Amino acid sequence: MSNITAIDKEYVANTYNRFPIEISHGKGSEVFDTDGKRYIDMGTGIGVTAFGISDDEWKNAVVEQLSKVQHMSNLYYTEPCARLAKLICEKTGMSKVFFGNSGAEANECAIKVARKYAADKKGSDYYTIITLENSFHGRTLTTLAATGQEHYHELFQPLTPGFVHTPANDFEALKKTAKQHKTAAIMIECIQGEGGVIPLDADFVKKTAEYANENDIILIVDEVQTGNGRTGELYAYMNYGIKPDVVSTAKGLGGGLPIGAVLLSAKVQNVLGFGDHGSTFGGNPVSSAGAVSILERIDDKLLEEVKAKSKYIFDSLIGAEGVESVSGMGLMIGIKTKKPAGGVVKACMEKGVLCLTAKDKVRLLPSLNIPQNILEEAINIIKSVCAE
Repeated sequence: MSNITAIDKEYVANTYNRFPIEISHGKGSEVFDTDGKRYIDMGTGIGVTAFGISDDEWKNAVVEQLSKVQHMSNLYYTEPCARLAKLICEKTGMSKVFFGNSGAEANECAIKVARKYAADKKGSDYYTIITLENSFHGRTLTTLAATGQEHYHELFQPLTPGFVHTPANDFEALKKTAKQHKTAAIMIECIQGEGGVIPLDADFVKKTAEYANENDIILIVDEVQTGNGRTGELYAYMNYGIKPDVVSTAKGLGGGLPIGAVLLSAKVQNVLGFGDHGSTFGGNPVSSAGAVSILERIDDKLLEEVKAKSKYIFDSLIGAEGVESVSGMGLMIGIKTKKPAGGVVKACMEKGVLCLTAKDKVRLLPSLNIPQNILEEAINIIKSVCAE
């Protein structure tokens, strides 16, 4: 056991079952451990390092901002925060943005917006949030309550009340549930990432959006993992042709620094007033500067490259020996393997490829700009492990 591993085990809370490697440095889609072994990074910190490790443009933006001011409270204006908000709104057509630090925090804000809107318009008893079974929305008590997976709930009762779960892709069940409760919002992930990288059916998403609009129910789309170019569109809901009222996002937005964002449509842009919500580090100038450098480069050309690389992965893996099925969208991919997913991930790691799991699948979240030759090398190794 190395010194770093020993220190970590002694002093860091025992909430992570870490792999026995210590990553010391990297560049792009390649990282190296303390023994000098090279790995192809197909996980990007669970969808965070959108342009890879130590991306030069991102790094320069962050360092430049660090030399100016690293933090100011939200009592004052800072340029990176304002620039990032303008950029997001221009790219999405949304009206305002609230910045926080993480996906769970973004979802907490989205829930608060929906409940305050409903209370103001319909009454304080309109607070129920409908989410989908197999969903995942975060690890705070409220976002755990929103998460439609019972095993996450078991140890932390009582959770925040006011959440009900309905089966994914069953619109009639959702509509029935909405009629049985005084419903403030419907909250969905267009692709259930932690639930196994499962895209929702297009017809279900469209009908859900129409129903929410017709009944003045806030539609929240959780884009924490699916956002910021990951699916081949800037945000996954754009693949479905809908217009949510509220969108939460995080992970890939900051390129490696913590940041979360809640995008507010014109309908809800003024729901929160002074003092209704806040975040000490929300809109931090360094994180915002990094996020600007990410979003500015997610253009049509890059998104077409994401789609092309996605097609290559699907074409390579569908029907491959040891592969039962492939799901997902863009560069957010789940592989159902004949062998247990954990064993496949471990064998891939031994051969120099870092993958993830999601439920019973191997999950791939490579950088959006992973070079084609490195991608092909990684996919060939994954195929060889599945076939063994």
